[in-house]
Parts: sequence; structure tokens; C-alpha cells
Amino acid sequence: MLAEARGPDRLGSGSPWKTSTAGKDIKRQQGGKHQRQASSQGGSCFLGLEMKPELVWEDWDLQREFTKTLVLKNIHSKLQKLHVRPPVSKFFTTMIHQTIVLSPGTSFSVPVTFRPVQRCEYEDSIEFQSKDGSFQVYLHATIPCHALEVPDSVLLPLCAVQHSKHTTFLLRNVSKLQTYFQWDCTAPFQLSPEQGLLKPGQQCHITVVFRPQEALVYQQQVYCWFGEEEDKAESCCTVLLQGLAKYPCLQLRNPCTKVEKEQCDPLLHFGSVAVGQSLQKHFDIFNPCPVTASFSVSRLSNGVPLLGSEFSCDVTRGKVAPGGSLRATVTYTPAVVDTVSVDYLSLKCRGALNNILLKLTGNCEGPKVSFSTSVVDFGCVEEGGTVVQTVKLVNSSSVEAIFQWDLDCSGHSVFSIQPASGIVLPHSHTTLKAVYRPTQPIAHHRRVACLILHRDPMFCDLIGTCHSELQQSAILKPEHLVLYKLHWYRRQDPLDTLSVMQQDQDKQRLLCPLEESHQRPENAAPSPMEEYYQSCLGRMDPLSSTLSSTHVSVVPSELLFNHKMSSLSTSSTSSQSVSITNHTRGKLSLVWTAAQDSPFSISPSLCDLAPLKSTSFRVTYDPAQLNTLHAAQLECFAYYKNQHTEEPLLCPPWCVTVRVVGHSFQPGKEHFIPCCSLKPQRVVFPALSVLSYRTVLLQNCGDLPLTFCLDHSSDPALAESVSVIPSCGLIQPGNHQILTLRTTPTEDSPKQGYSVRLQLNSAKHTKELAVVSVVEKLCVSLEGDGSLYFHPTAVGSGTQRTHLIRNLSCLPLRFQWSIPESDQELISVEPDAGELHPNESSAQIWSFSPLAQQTYTLKPSLTFWPIQTPGCNKSKLSLKVIGMGSKGFIKAEKAFLDVGEILVGSYRLIEVPLVNSSPCPVPFCLSVQQILLDEEPIHDPRTAPTLKLDCERGTIASHSTMLLRSTIRPQRQAQYLWTISYQTLNASGFVSSPPQALCEVRANGVFPTLKVIDVFGSGSVDKLSKVHLWKLFSLDSLNKHLLSNPSPVELTYTTPTRHSLRSCPSIFTKTMLDLNFSAAPLTSDHSTFVLMFHNPGPIPVDWSFLFPEDQLIELEYWAETGEFSSTELYQMKVQDNHVFSVSPRSGTLLPGQQRAVHFSYSHDFAGTDRFPVVFKLSYGREIMLNFQGVTVERDRSYLHFASKQHVFTPVTIGDCTPPRQVYELHNGGALPVRYEVDSAVLSQLQVDNFNHPLLCCLNPEGEVLPGETARVEWIFSPLEAKMYHMDIPIHVQDGDSTLVRFEGRGLYSPTVGSKNPFTSRDTRETPEPCVQRLPFPGQLVFLSEDNVSLGNIPVCSRFSRILFLTNVSHTDTVHYSWDLLKQSNQQVLQIYPEQGSLCPGESALCVLTFTSTDYPTCYQLDVICQAIQEATLTRYRDALQRWEEEKERQQNEFTITDKTLPENQGVMTDKELVASPVRKGPPLRKYKTLPPICASGSCETVGTICTKITRAERKAQRETAKAWKCPEPPHPALLHLGVTAHSHELLECYTHFPNQFNEHYSIQSVKPQQPETASSRTSLPAGQPSPTHGPVRDITTHVLTSLLRGILDDPAFSQTLITSPSKPITYQQQETSSHPAVQPQFQFSGTVAGQREQHSAVDSESTAGCSETKSHTQNTLHAEHVSADICEDVLLNTLQNLMMEAVRGELVLTAHPRSVILPPVSTRTRRTSKAMAEERERNRKEPAGI
Repeated sequence: MLAEARGPDRLGSGSPWKTSTAGKDIKRQQGGKHQRQASSQGGSCFLGLEMKPELVWEDWDLQREFTKTLVLKNIHSKLQKLHVRPPVSKFFTTMIHQTIVLSPGTSFSVPVTFRPVQRCEYEDSIEFQSKDGSFQVYLHATIPCHALEVPDSVLLPLCAVQHSKHTTFLLRNVSKLQTYFQWDCTAPFQLSPEQGLLKPGQQCHITVVFRPQEALVYQQQVYCWFGEEEDKAESCCTVLLQGLAKYPCLQLRNPCTKVEKEQCDPLLHFGSVAVGQSLQKHFDIFNPCPVTASFSVSRLSNGVPLLGSEFSCDVTRGKVAPGGSLRATVTYTPAVVDTVSVDYLSLKCRGALNNILLKLTGNCEGPKVSFSTSVVDFGCVEEGGTVVQTVKLVNSSSVEAIFQWDLDCSGHSVFSIQPASGIVLPHSHTTLKAVYRPTQPIAHHRRVACLILHRDPMFCDLIGTCHSELQQSAILKPEHLVLYKLHWYRRQDPLDTLSVMQQDQDKQRLLCPLEESHQRPENAAPSPMEEYYQSCLGRMDPLSSTLSSTHVSVVPSELLFNHKMSSLSTSSTSSQSVSITNHTRGKLSLVWTAAQDSPFSISPSLCDLAPLKSTSFRVTYDPAQLNTLHAAQLECFAYYKNQHTEEPLLCPPWCVTVRVVGHSFQPGKEHFIPCCSLKPQRVVFPALSVLSYRTVLLQNCGDLPLTFCLDHSSDPALAESVSVIPSCGLIQPGNHQILTLRTTPTEDSPKQGYSVRLQLNSAKHTKELAVVSVVEKLCVSLEGDGSLYFHPTAVGSGTQRTHLIRNLSCLPLRFQWSIPESDQELISVEPDAGELHPNESSAQIWSFSPLAQQTYTLKPSLTFWPIQTPGCNKSKLSLKVIGMGSKGFIKAEKAFLDVGEILVGSYRLIEVPLVNSSPCPVPFCLSVQQILLDEEPIHDPRTAPTLKLDCERGTIASHSTMLLRSTIRPQRQAQYLWTISYQTLNASGFVSSPPQALCEVRANGVFPTLKVIDVFGSGSVDKLSKVHLWKLFSLDSLNKHLLSNPSPVELTYTTPTRHSLRSCPSIFTKTMLDLNFSAAPLTSDHSTFVLMFHNPGPIPVDWSFLFPEDQLIELEYWAETGEFSSTELYQMKVQDNHVFSVSPRSGTLLPGQQRAVHFSYSHDFAGTDRFPVVFKLSYGREIMLNFQGVTVERDRSYLHFASKQHVFTPVTIGDCTPPRQVYELHNGGALPVRYEVDSAVLSQLQVDNFNHPLLCCLNPEGEVLPGETARVEWIFSPLEAKMYHMDIPIHVQDGDSTLVRFEGRGLYSPTVGSKNPFTSRDTRETPEPCVQRLPFPGQLVFLSEDNVSLGNIPVCSRFSRILFLTNVSHTDTVHYSWDLLKQSNQQVLQIYPEQGSLCPGESALCVLTFTSTDYPTCYQLDVICQAIQEATLTRYRDALQRWEEEKERQQNEFTITDKTLPENQGVMTDKELVASPVRKGPPLRKYKTLPPICASGSCETVGTICTKITRAERKAQRETAKAWKCPEPPHPALLHLGVTAHSHELLECYTHFPNQFNEHYSIQSVKPQQPETASSRTSLPAGQPSPTHGPVRDITTHVLTSLLRGILDDPAFSQTLITSPSKPITYQQQETSSHPAVQPQFQFSGTVAGQREQHSAVDSESTAGCSETKSHTQNTLHAEHVSADICEDVLLNTLQNLMMEAVRGELVLTAHPRSVILPPVSTRTRRTSKAMAEERERNRKEPAGI
């Protein structure tokens, strides 16, 4: 788009012009100019000349001339001659000739000079004209102005809400001036740069940033102000910014589990993971929306444990493209064994409507280690001997187990286990070798601890007995340990151990098995960790609660040599003392185990210790090598001194140990540099004030040994709170040491924890371990700030809400909800108890069931406590629950729903809106009650309703609507009424109220119906009347069957189905009808019946005509037998040759829709054809139609009887003038047929009825022309009131005779006002339609009424009807003519106009005049209207003219030719050459059915298809092809009009139809009168258009208006109108009598008179009486018809003229009547009286003057 600043007004006058823009984004801004640069650079081509479309002057000054050259180049291949029109204005001049001649390929230069006079714009043009056209070259002079080029609109990319997108567009300065610009833009769009300065020709990229805040379609016009400076930016251009914003949406996709499917939030479960190990799992972030989504992943707040989260995600933020996904990895690294870790990841998408929570769970699994045996018995060993046993260490978990034996295996103990430390792989075991090497002849027992990382230590009892030659002590066995532990756990007093054992030794003869040692009270034995601490601290654990149960203790339990420690001995000597105390009441012997070549020694090695006494020993460190590290665990065994060997119950010895560590580095000597690792480096104790233990692993990763010791100098309070066992030791290269930490967390402990420092080899090297032991208060959060609100709930029902509780502490909790007993009927919670892991949320489902209409405020409490301390440290929280009980009800939006009609066997889905207007949701249960509205409402509860509800139970929210979907499946044709009721449900789901009606649903189960409303014949049956066609196809019976209900057998196949394996399918219906196609000669036109089917029902109808082949299942070739019966062969012949055809064969008719179906019968084979066709309505009737047709040989006489039974109109017995009735005979052959009614049968019938002429035939003999119908007239005169059956033979000359049964009923004289008895069965049913609504396919014209029924009329009366003839075509003109040549029609019928033409779409008014004869007759007349298109008639006339011209030329000219030339001259013939009839058959195809055997009888009947063409026939065909036949006149389309009436005598009319008698008028003469006056005034000449428009109508209107105005202004005419009432009446009024007039009598003429004479001779008395009465009445009424006939004619012609004018548009019948203002009544009276007086005076004077 080009935007310019507006300059001065233009000068110069030139023709207006427009120019095309250079691109689709460039257009003129309002007040601006076009883009000149783009248009002037390139050339254009006009009429073969190449040139510039315009010349533009931009840089120019005043008082100077500027010249530009226009170059014309002829690129055409011919010479161009141009006439030049120079510029019009004086500012542009050119010096060229008036004419320019350009040869092909040459150029011509035209200089154009511009002379400006003032500073403004100029426009002009030069016009070039040639013989092919003209074109212009525009001249334009512009002044410099500010102009910017911008696009019309800028479309931003699709953007997510709260995101941003940007694009750029080009801003160009297309002017010669420096232009300043500034943008005016508002959110959500932002332009950068917002302002700037552009030099001439400079361009700038403008960036548009789109930041939507809502999902909308944004369109904003941004304004760019530009000009010379910032303050002078007055010009403006606009750019339309368009953007579309959508809400982003992200989804999480990960392998789903069953738990995840049940929950709302996605779950990522890691399962069990080994402690210290890591497991990774993935989830995908998928973007299903069409915009890029930015997201962030973070942990859920308020749940940070002390160790930090054990879950980590590698994705914290990012973007996902539309339809793309991003994979995120979550790593789970557990640290505490046997804990469940729970965390939540929050996926937040900027601009999204919701956030997604991903729950992360995992279990930390530790090792599970066990011994193959817990007691290793080495037995009795001689002094100096060695015994080796094996022990299996089994790891049954999937985690590797790191173990270490707390045993010195370097010789300082009599027991040793190899390996002393190591790793047991998952689900494997390690075989350990235990060695017993005693040094003293005593019994040895030591309970050795096996340390397991992240597990409690395990203990193994090592026992053995050493004997020497001099001393043999009692052998210690495992059962002694069992007995000792039994007494120990019973008494728990070391002072009484020996005495108690001695006293109970007789009672304890039976030793308990080892397994019984585990059956002890829980508080009897210390925990494994506590026992390990006692053994390590020399049985003097200050924190142990079992100090009183210690037998022997040693102090100190650890000795350090040459280690400067503040907490230990600082002596530099190489010996230190230890003290052992005897806590028993017996004398003990102490024995130290001495090791050879050990730098540590103790003295004395043996001694006795009195009860409750202590003794000291000296431990000496004497290293043999300098600069080395040494460590050992010294053991001492204590046992009772006075214990005898023969005692069965032995007290096992006790073992105490002292850990010693020393080094021999000289002062100033550098120690070994340690290389070790400590795992984990941070230890967190449970936040409970209970004694807790943790284990860490110190691994020596170097090649040199290292020593460690605990340094308490940095934090003196650490020694009191945290203890580490062992606190010192030596770790060999590649080995490890498991350290056990113990503490009791307190509230005063620092939140950041303690720092435990380990000195490695010396004080220079340390290792720090962070220890956190803080007591944390339990914290549980309740959703909704401790409040839970229930929406209003219906009384008696219940509602549920989900409420979340979350454990915000670091301890696993157990919770329990407590609801007061009085509130337990109102609220409940599920689950009411459970466990919550740290940081875990639990969803509680609360149920509220109000009992009354009130507001409830309830306060249940939540109690929770740590799982480690059941029953202790309980905390409570209260939840405020608020709910309201209200009364709920529902109703239907419509109390009554009428579904309408539904097809039986089908279904219909309906929706019933249920409205809940109450403030609470209503749970409901629906029920349906069905009633059949037949004669009496019937309700059967055992019958399943045909209305099925999709949802019988549910809940409707408050103030909302729910669509209740239902399915209706009617099972039979009936009126259904369903009552839908509801009942409310309580909280348990049971019904709590009686049924209440919601709505009633009514529907009608109907079957599909069809009806034939019209019939049309063409081809060979085009001359048959509609009544005849109606009878041939038995359409009354067909309609009756189509409108009835189908039988269950007919619904075997609801839709057309191929179900038969035979060529003659099975029939599933008992209804059969014959469809008679009439008869026609061989090779004549097809007999085509067109039925107009109408769907009168309310549902669509699928119909189809099934031929036998349509019901046949298609089999494979191998399955067909190949053997066919004669019937099958015949049906195959009919189908293959299309003898009968239906088009279309199937279709669908919507309600009220009509469709024409063509039934055709070809007359290709002589004989009678029958063919079964099934007429199937889907889900409805199935009717077997037997198609019947007769094809007559051309040399055979044949009369076709539509029916061999005829019913006469009922006649009253004793009627003097029984009516004439007609029976029709149709000639279906090609020859005239003479018929004769058997008079002998009629004579015999008269004799049998007392010589009374019961049935008389008025024309018993006659001839019927080919294709015509003869009317045989009968008079039926019954004697009795009964039904007569008369069989009358009708003989055909040279043909067969036919016996026709005539039926007639005699009636008594009916009473006045009774139902009309003078109606035959055919007339009463009135099968044929009266009004044709739609034209048939191919029909040229159609009538407004196809049948005119006059009903019961008197004789000698005349009736008129107005018909409209309409041209169906909108393009062709149609000529029509009425065929009234039949004698019967000429007597009574007259139609005007008899012929005429109809323009396309035009309608013509036709007047039908019916005059009844003087004898009562039953009229059934058929009038034919012939119609032909003008185009067809024109073609015929042209062809006839050419044929006549050619014929005349051949008669007058001749040509002498050579005999060898081919004879190609056509022979002119007036008529077609007579040749043998050629077979008409189906088109040739590749395969045919086998022809039938000619000798069979069926072939003789139905004809043959194997007729061969002889040589003479082929020669005749060739001659016929050479002949030029005379064109035949086109065959007109025939339109039938039926006229029915029943005429009666006047007396009979007056007697039986008194109400209608005055409506008819009888005329004097029985001869129909030609209404010439009416015809001349009501119709126009044929072929002339109606003068509804144009000058003819205007002239006629003007002339008639002037004449009428002149007549009205004539005072003489006005005076005549005033005085006319006083004049005497010309004709005398007819006198009426109180007695009814006697009906006149009319005499028969011709044949009728002869038959009447015969009838009078038989019954002379009755007829004589009737004649005398009628003759008197005839003479009376003869003179009274003159004036009445004139009035009737005037009135009739007037009405016909009005109708004609209304059709032509000259009269508007619906116009508002005009109001005529009359003078006052007094004035009119005076004038009238005065005029009458003057008239009387004049009349008196006239006789006097004469």
C-alpha cells in the first residue's frame, strides 16, 4: 500500500484514468496517488504495439520545458495505421502527425513536452486509434510529497496465550523527501521501532510483536503518522494487524498402570530401588494444541525434606512445538532404607487454564542378609589344636550387602572368620570359614557381631571347649546357651544367675531347643544395635537401659597409643591400664588371649576376680618396627571358678574386648597420606526424640593402611549427643569399616546438624560427616484452610466431596478421623484411617446426608502420630464441615411431548430435557408406564415398554438441565402413550419418595404407506381414458392394500433381500393383484403406464419393484445346475428381452412427496405375457403384482376386456325412466372388430322376469376401430330390490366370444334426505383424481381438473365449468385442440376455445358447457385434448416442404447416367413400402439365454425369439432404406378430461334432491346451443397474445375510459337509470303454485324411441299414467323460459368475462372495493319522486296526442 501526503489540486483536464498496482499489497491510500515507479519501468502491449502505459514527470521546475520520449514499437506481423489524438491541455504538447504508419518490427518516437506554469500536479493523455480499437497513454506530472509504502495487512503467526510471536514487514520511503514516521499501536501488538526518520528511497524493517492475554481473534488498525518533522506529521497510513491466540495445553504421556487409570493425576512409580543406587524413568510432555507452549517443571511447595528431594528431573523448563513432545527424565536416588519416597512435580504451562501434577513414588530397599546357622559349635579341641567350620552368609534381596565382622582375626582372638569383610551380591551367598584356635584349656563362648551396612548387626554365637592333659573343663554345648538365655530372660539379675541355675537344675532336665530362645517378651532382650553398642563399650554403655544386667565390664574399651586426643589418655608411655569389674555374686576366673608376635601385650594374662570386685591389667604397646600402624582387639574370657565339669547346666563364659590402636611414627615424621571415602556424607536421623541408629561406610581406597579416630575437640557437645562405634580403628588397604552412629534427636539440636570429624592417621588429615538430629513437629495440612463446604443437598439423599490431606513432615504418619457420635448420621469419611508417607497427599471422600432443611456446622477431628511410635506423640486437627439440607425436585421442560409417527420395527432417539430448579442436586430413579390408546386405554404391566431410557438412574445438578435420551421401538401400529415418572433416592441409593409424573410422551407406530393418485398412459394406450387405465391396473385395490397393515409373514425380510436360490423365488405374501397392460398389435409402440405415487404418510418410504432376478442369490458358476424349467426359461426370456420394465425400480419418497414411475410393456412377441413382480415397501407391505399384457397379431380381430364383470348403477324399482348406462369395449388389435350382443340371452332374461325388460341393450351391434373404444349403452330396469347377476355373451366377428357378468341392484324408493342411492360403486369410490398437482414426465400441458363431476342433475339442463390449460414448458410454444368428434360428446359437451396456442408457461381459460339430454343417463365421457409443440410442427412442415420440392423436381427432371454408376438416387414414396414385419428384439450382446424349443406349447403361446429374416425381407429392407418416405405428421400428445354426471327426471330430482333442485335450471330445447355471443366475448382468436401490456392495452383503456365517462356525464342516461324502475316489466312473472309442479315428459328419438316402445308394450299401465302427467307440465313451462334463458346467458357470459380478465391480469379479484359517495336519502327520494311524476305525466299526454 502506498500512502502519500495530499498535495495541491491538479491542473489540466484529461479523461479519467486508472492504473494497476505493481503488486497485490500495493494500493492507493485515500487522497494519495498511484505507484508511478513500478508502472513506468516496464512496458505494456496494446493491439500489437509495445510502449509505456504512462509518462511521469517528477523533478521539474517552473518556467522551463521538460521533454520525454514515448516509443511505439510494432510487434505485430501486419502494418499498423494509427490515428493520434494529441494532449488536450496546453501544458503537454507533442509535434506528431495525425496519422502514424508502423511496419512490422519498426518503432516510432513521439516527443512529449511539459511546460508547467505553477506548482501543482498535472494530468493528461494521448489517445491512439486503429481499426482494432483504441488505447491511451497517460501523462502525469507530480510534485514531491511524503509517501510511505506499507502492506495492507500483516498476519501474525498463531500464538499461545501469554506467549509472544513476532514478524516483520517493510516500511519504505518512496518519495523524494526525507520522511519522519511514528507508529500508534496498542496492546496486544507492539511495533519496533516506534518512530524513525527515512531518507528518500530508504526502507526499514518494522518488527511486530504479538503478546495476547486471552484466546481471541485480534484485528487492529495501527496508524503510522508521517511527515517532514515530528511536530508536522499530519499524513497517516494504516496497517491491519491480525493475530489469532489460543490457549496452550500440555499432556503427560507415560506407561500407564492400573493405579494411574483410577486416579486423576498421572503417576510415575519407580518401585523398589536399592539404597544408594539410582533409577531413571521417563515421561513425555506432549503438545496437542496448534501453538507452541512454554512450560516449567518444579517440585510442589511446602514439602522439602531434610535430605532434600530424592527425585531429580533433568528438565526444568522448555518449549514444545505444536504436535511435538519432549521427553523428561526423572532420577530416583533413595538414601534411607525401608522408606517410601513421595514427591510431586508440577507442570506449569504459561497461559494454560490448568496445571498438571505428576506424582513420583519409590521404595528404598536395603539388603536382607541371614546366616546359615546362628551358632557355630567347634566342639572339644585339644590344647594347641585348630578346628574349622563354615558359615554361609545369604543375601536374599536385590541389593548388594556390605558386611564386616567385629572380630580381630589377626591372632588376638581364639576365633577368626575369613573373610572378615566383603560384599555379598544380590540373591547370592558367601561361604565364610570360622576357625577355632584355643590357647587355654577352658570353655570359650563369644557372641560376634556381623555389621551390615544400612541394617542392624547380626550376631553369631561361637562356642568351643579346650582340653589339656592336665585340665579338662566341662564341654560347652548349644543347649547350654539355650538354658542360660532362658534363665537370663526370666531373672535378668546377674547376681542370682548361678544360684538360680543350680536350684532349678533338677527341674530343667529337658533342654529346650534353640528355637525357643526367640520366644521371649519384647522388652526382655535389647535390640541388635543396643547389644552391639554394649559389646563395643565394654558392657558399660551409659545410654543403655540394661546396665544392671551386665555380668562383666571393662573400662576403657578403647586405647590409643601415641595419639594426641583430648578425650583420651595423653600419656606418651607405651603402656596403659584397663579395669575389669565382676558384677556377679560368684568368683570369676579371667583369661586373656595372647597373640604371638603382637606389639600389644597385657599382664597379668590370668587372674581370679572376687564377686563384685574389680581388678586392673596393664596393656603394653611395643612395636618392633618404626613408622608403622598397629591395631588389635584384645579379648578376655570370664567364667565361674567353682563350676564343675559334671554339672549338666553350664553357665557359658563371658567375653570382653578392648580395642587398641597405635603407631610408631617418630616425632616430625610425616604420616601416610590417607585416601578414603565416606558414604553417605550426610546422615539424617528420624525427627523423633527416640534413640536412633545409622550406619556409614568408611572405605580405604588407597594402597596404605590408615587409622581413624573420632575428634571431639571441635564440638564438645557432640560427644554427649552423638556416639560413633567404633571411634577408632585401622583399615587395611582396600578394606572398609562400617561405622555406627547413635543419637537421640532433640529440639535444641541445630537445624543444620553436627559436623563429626574423623582424624585420619594424624590431626592433619580429617574427614567430616554431617549429622542432623533434630526433633520436628508433626505437620499435616488440610485442604481449604481447614474448612469443607458441601453444596445444598436434598433431604434424604447424599452428596460426596473429595478433600485432601497432606503430610508436610519428614516422618511417616498414621492418621485416624474421629466423628462425634451425634454427627455420624450426617457425615462420613472414607477412608477414615491410613498412613501418610512424607510429602504424600491423600484424598478423603466425605459424604453428607442431611436429615432436615437446615444448615449444619460439624467439626470432625483428625488424629495423627508417627508410625515409629504408635500411641505416642499424637496430634489433632479439626475440620470445619458446613452443609445445608434443602428440598429437591425435578420436572420436565415440556409436560407433553408428541414424537409423531415412527416406523414400526425401527427406532427413534428422543431427548427429554429434565430441569432441576431447586438449589440442590437431585438423585433420581426413572420408571416408564406404557398405555396403548386404542378403543380403550390398555395398560399391561407385564408388557415391556417400547420406550427405553438410556439412563434410569442419575443425578441432576442444581439449577441445571439434563437431556434424558430415550429410544422408542414400536412393535405394532398403534398409538402409544408413555408416562415417565421419577423417584428420589437416598444416600444408600434406595427409593425414598413415591413416583411423581414427569411428562407424557405420545407416538404413533405406523407402517410405510403409498398411494397412487394419478395415472397417465402413452404409446399404445394413450387413447384410453384415465378411468379405463385406473381399472386396468386395479389401482383401487392397490391403494387399499398399500394403505393397510402388513402381515407378519410379509416382514420376514424388512428390506429387499436376495434370499432365493431358485429362479422362481418364494412368496411371503398372500396379497396378489393383476396389472393389466391392455392389448396392442404386434410391433406397435410400447404400452406405457405412468403412475404417480404419493406418500400420504408422515414417514419416508423406501419402495422397490423386485423382479425374480432381484431376489436371486448370486451363486458361483460351479454351484449352478444348468437345468431350468419352462417357467424359469420363460421368465429369463421376459427379463432378457425387457418385455416388462419398470423405471425407476426403487426409490424413496419423503412425506408428501410424489414420484412418477413408468411401467412399460413391449409388443415384440405375439401372445399373452405374464410376469410376477414383488412390490416391496421397506418395513411395510409386500404385494405380488402379476403383470399381464396381450400382443395381438396384426391379422387377428381382438377385443380387450379390462374386466369381465361390470356393475350397474343402482336403480329404483318402479322407475318409469331408468337411466342409460354405458359399458366400454376396447379394440386391442390392428383390424376393425364387429361385435354383437347376444339378444337371445336378453330375451330369455326378459321371459324369466315376467316378460319385463330387465336389461336392454340400445346398440347391440357395432364396429370398433383399431385402438378405439366403443360405448355399449344399456338400460337396467329392476323389478325387485335385490342384486341381479346377468351373464351376457358378446360375440366378435372372426374372433372369440366373451361372457361378461353384469351386476345390478334394485332399490326401494329412498326417503328424502337419505344418502344418495344413485351412485354406482365405481362412482362412489371416485378413484380417479380430480386435480393434477404435478405434470408427468414428458407431459406438454396439463389441466387444472382432470375430471369434472357434475353429480346428480336434472334432464335438459346446462352446466358450465371453467378449466385452465397450462403449458408446462418454459421454452416451447404448444398448440392444442379439443377432439369433440364423438357423437355422444357432440350432443352434450362443448368446449371453447376448441383450439389455440400456449406460450411458454402460459395458462389458457377453457369453458366447458355440458347439456344433459332429455332422457336420464349415467354419463361417463372422455374428452381428448391434443397438444403438439410448435417446434415439432415447424420441423414437420419444413421436412414436408423439402419432400414436396424434391418430388416435384424428380417429376420434372431426368438424368441420363451410365449403367455402371451406383444407384444412389432415392425413390420418392408417399407411403412406406409394405414389407414383412421385422422382429424387434433386444440389443445384441455377447451372451444370450438359450432360445426355447419351438415345438413346446409355451413357445406357441408367448411367441418365439428365433425368427429368421428371409432374403425377401432383407431386399425389402434395402429398398425401404433407399426410399425417401413422405414425412409423417407428428403424433400429438393426448390429454384426457373425464366428465361424469347422472341425470334424472325433474320429478325425481325434486323428490330425491329437493335442496339441489333450485340450483339447476332446465332449458327448453334438448339440443345444445352454441353460445356464440359468450364465445365471442370471452375468448380471443387463436394465436393472438393477450393484450395485457403494451400500446394496444393503453389505447383500449383510453377509449373505453372516455366512452364510460361520456356516458356517465350524459344527463339523459342518468335520467333513464332513475326512471327505469317505474317502467312495466317486459316479461310476465311466472306464477308459482303451492303444489309441486309436475315434471314434463320427453319423447325418445331414434333407437331410443324404438326401445322405449318395446318397453311401453310390456308395461302399458304404468307408462300411460306417467305420460298423462308429464304432458300437462310441458305445456305449462314452455312459455316461461325465454327471459330466464336470456338472463342465464347474460350472467354466464359476464362471469366468464370476469374470469378471463382475471387470468389476463386486467382484473384483480382481491382488490379492495371502491366506495361510491351517494347523495343524501332525501335528495334521492325527491329526485326519484319528481322523475316518476314527470314520467307518468308524459305517459298520460302521449295517448292524448295520438
